[in-house]
Amino acid sequence: SDLYLIEKVKVPYQKDGYERSYEVAIVAFDNVANNEFLTVNQYTIIENGQNKRPDVLLFVNGIPLVVIELKNATGEHATVRKAYEQIQTYKATIPSLFTYNTVCVISDGHECKAGSLSAGFTRYMAWKSMDGVKDVSRFKPQLEVLLKGMLNQATLLDLIRNFIVFEKTKKEDAKTGLTQIVTEKKLAAYHQYYAVNKAVESSIKASGAGGTKKGGVVWHTQGSGKSLSMVFYAGKLITAPEMENPTLVVLTDRNDLDDQLFGTFAASRQLLRQEPVQAESREHLKELLQVASGGIIFTTIQKFLPESGKASFDQLSGRKNIL
Repeated sequence: SDLYLIEKVKVPYQKDGYERSYEVAIVAFDNVANNEFLTVNQYTIIENGQNKRPDVLLFVNGIPLVVIELKNATGEHATVRKAYEQIQTYKATIPSLFTYNTVCVISDGHECKAGSLSAGFTRYMAWKSMDGVKDVSRFKPQLEVLLKGMLNQATLLDLIRNFIVFEKTKKEDAKTGLTQIVTEKKLAAYHQYYAVNKAVESSIKASGAGGTKKGGVVWHTQGSGKSLSMVFYAGKLITAPEMENPTLVVLTDRNDLDDQLFGTFAASRQLLRQEPVQAESREHLKELLQVASGGIIFTTIQKFLPESGKASFDQLSGRKNIL
């Protein structure tokens, strides 16, 4: 259903004996004001004889995309963990609600975290900035920061369109030894969201008319999700009209890094709308760079060495939109 949300739905109809179809956009991503946003408190859902009322649902064009579970800050047992457990109960008892879900939010009035449908409790993250310029004071209620920073209309639509990926991973059951393929839905954390948007803006400017051809640097700490940040960045640049279907070259200096990143990108082909390719040799890299547009190429920097016996490099392409 996420794909339908983003890509448009084909509605078939008959005309003059022929089968035709309309393309209908469920969400108007390019014009935020063209959508209807509704916040509903205590909306009743009845499924399989179970009657549940989630605290707050956010509807976009009549589709419940966000579930917010609030615990009363004054109750001593009312913790964020309890709110998380409540969402797990809803998933078991009223699963239809989650067919459309993009974000789950849990809060005890002060602490507040967001996660995807498949996220475990530790994967729920606070949203720590309202503007992407600076983090707010830690004394400000996290609920207010998340509502203004993450759930404002424009940011929410941007997150839904560009900052969610599905990753299939193999998980082995320790007891039975059986391997299962599990699909995880991953949502960008706040630092990834703001860093990627700034990087995209910088890249468009740098590659444009009069641009310096130099984008910038994002400084990451270990475990901050840099591989996924790169996927989100790639996905957003590929669809940026200014880039006119760019070619992306992902450069590392080690084979194991090349393989690891390639794996992350290959698992996210849905967001990238294409299959990434690994350059096997200098010749193969040259070949891959001869394309007129599009493509995601993985290579190590060593494959850019000049041919043996040659002192200079060949020009591989004169295009402006290779990143």
